[in-house]
Amino acid sequence: MKAKKERVRERVYLTFPKDLIKEPILSLLAKQFDVVFNIRGSTVTAEMGLVALEIDGKSAEVEKAIGWLKEKGVIVEPIEKNVIE
Repeated sequence: MKAKKERVRERVYLTFPKDLIKEPILSLLAKQFDVVFNIRGSTVTAEMGLVALEIDGKSAEVEKAIGWLKEKGVIVEPIEKNVIE
């Protein structure tokens, strides 16, 4: 499957619920998956965290990383392609 090996860049909003705000989720993401990420913006309050993130890597690895974030309880939503150019 060549499609899974091609490199992609996904742009997503991550919404962290209150109980995950102080957890090192993005650090763990970088250690567990062969992806590179770039934080394009963030807002953190006592109640929630919102991060605009670009995740680069092989398609299959990016999919696994996004799935892992969702399993952890992070809400992952796509950013429209031309929002943060």
